[in-house]
Amino acid sequence: MASGFFALLDDIATLMDDVAVMSKVAAKKTAGILGDDLAVNAEKASGFLSNRELPVLWKITKGSLLNKVIILPIAFLLSAFLPIAIDIILILGGLYLAYEGAEKISEFFGGHEEKDSKVAEVNDETDLESFEKERVKSAIITDFILSVEIIIIALGTVKSEPLSTQIVVVTLIALLATVGVYGIVALIVRMDEFGYRLINLNEATNSISDKIGGFLVLALPWVIKSLSVIGTIALLLVSGGIFVHSIDYLHHHFNSLPSILKEFLLGLIVGFVVFLLVKLVKKIFHKG
Repeated sequence: MASGFFALLDDIATLMDDVAVMSKVAAKKTAGILGDDLAVNAEKASGFLSNRELPVLWKITKGSLLNKVIILPIAFLLSAFLPIAIDIILILGGLYLAYEGAEKISEFFGGHEEKDSKVAEVNDETDLESFEKERVKSAIITDFILSVEIIIIALGTVKSEPLSTQIVVVTLIALLATVGVYGIVALIVRMDEFGYRLINLNEATNSISDKIGGFLVLALPWVIKSLSVIGTIALLLVSGGIFVHSIDYLHHHFNSLPSILKEFLLGLIVGFVVFLLVKLVKKIFHKG
């Protein structure tokens, strides 16, 4: 009995060692996509009223956790029994992300009036609630696609390991993608609130807390604007990366270009092709 118990402890210790090593490897492999995930989701979670930022972020976080609950078991099953489905799902997700990136660029260069009028219409409680729901839904859908990419990349790093190690490592990476990313997003969107608290920390004028607080308050709008740009670039990079790594022809050609430029241009081109096709389909159905 005692020898069996200690053998079990030894197996658990070995598993934990394997998990620690493979989690480190998986974290390195997914670091780039986690950075993109942060930029995209920070941009998605910004732009709300100050008192609604954290409640809205919490809704998105719960949606992100639910995404992981849905994706993880499906990813393990597909990886084991139908691996080709993983590539198909990734490419479809890449098309959606590329479309989103192209749509944002189109809005930036030609959709200011439409966007401004839409924001102007959000002037009562019903409109604000509808606006929130729309943004939260969009953020959760984008998170779902990015989560698929993160989980598949993490799964690829441990595919030769025992199933128990795969499950633990990939689940840890998935949780990191939610808790870590949205924890940092929460800090970003509350920068100004923290800044005001520092300013009001004492009655002295021009103190170090006043300077730091003032910097945080003034920096937030610039951070949000930069995140919008970075988030759009990240969408195109992630989608381009999906196409490059999932389609052999693209993976082995155009190698004269730096990989980051190759992925960005591919995401941009595919994004605008999908964007124009979607607009065409909408016009056809609208006329019909």
